[in-house]
Amino acid sequence: MSAQLAHAASLQAAPKQDGNLVVVEHLRKTFDLSPSWVSRMLGSSRRELKALDDISFSVPSGKTLSLVGESGCGKSTAARCIAGLQRPTSGSVTYKGIDIQEIARGSNEHRREIQMIFQDPYGSLNPRWRVGLIIADPIKALHVASSRKEAAEIVERLLVAVGLSAADADKYPHEFSGGQRQRIAVARALATRPAFLVCDEPTSALDVSVQSQILNLMKDLQDELGLTYLFISHNLAVVDHMSDIVGVMYLGRLVELSDTVSLFQTPRHPYTRLLMQTMPSLSEIGVAREPMQGEVPNPITPPSGCPFHPRCPFAVARCGEDRPSLRPFAGGEVACHRAEEIA
Repeated sequence: MSAQLAHAASLQAAPKQDGNLVVVEHLRKTFDLSPSWVSRMLGSSRRELKALDDISFSVPSGKTLSLVGESGCGKSTAARCIAGLQRPTSGSVTYKGIDIQEIARGSNEHRREIQMIFQDPYGSLNPRWRVGLIIADPIKALHVASSRKEAAEIVERLLVAVGLSAADADKYPHEFSGGQRQRIAVARALATRPAFLVCDEPTSALDVSVQSQILNLMKDLQDELGLTYLFISHNLAVVDHMSDIVGVMYLGRLVELSDTVSLFQTPRHPYTRLLMQTMPSLSEIGVAREPMQGEVPNPITPPSGCPFHPRCPFAVARCGEDRPSLRPFAGGEVACHRAEEIA
């Protein structure tokens, strides 16, 4: 694998940068779910869903920051806004100090440095295109190669780098397994010589054994090519394996942000603690586990105060009235009024 990756390293042209490569500040994304204007004229009220509610964090160059949480917490919306695929309602995302929307419009040289790996390896590849054309498409669109011959050479090197063969360029996606398709998706993402990859649950649709292959491939690529990842997942074991920094999301908000070691050894927020209890452990095989109590509140009408307080075993009256902000605590950041007492 190392020889293959070294061969692919020559494709990288994105300059390395010290410090934070991506900065997210007060990001909000609201979806209007209001009924038709006729219904509103008859008395129906406007309805809004706050998918992202004021989140801020930074992704250091060459590192992996993961966002984790239950389904519907806003992880994928954050990924699409940060990749420039959706425009946020307010707040900002900057890449090397440049607004991501400016880059997404194609008016900036950094457009090719930001790519995304999608969740579904079956739906993210065009079934009518051969693999070579799928990988070559962004190369041509962003003028990475100066000729067809050079583009074909890049495609061949990328296929070898992700553990496939150059001959696979002539095949169609349906001729591959799910894990192989995701390798093709990784190769396509690398085709433009990116520096920053947004990975939206890239292995959740795969078998466990295949997941480990793809995750190890991505770690090797990061080490060899100096890539920076924003990794989206609901699987804590995957997050533990991949991440340098972890942000825990609940109902569109960050409730905890910390380095991976600290978060898994001493989780500070009650929600993080409950998530940890759902992780499988070799030392507790056969031990009955308590399921997480309660249901995720309706995001259209979230609870007052701390959004987690209806499910929190440590909640007090203040938690239902005063919404906590993310604040420094014990080397990380936590949004909990009682973090000191719980610790």
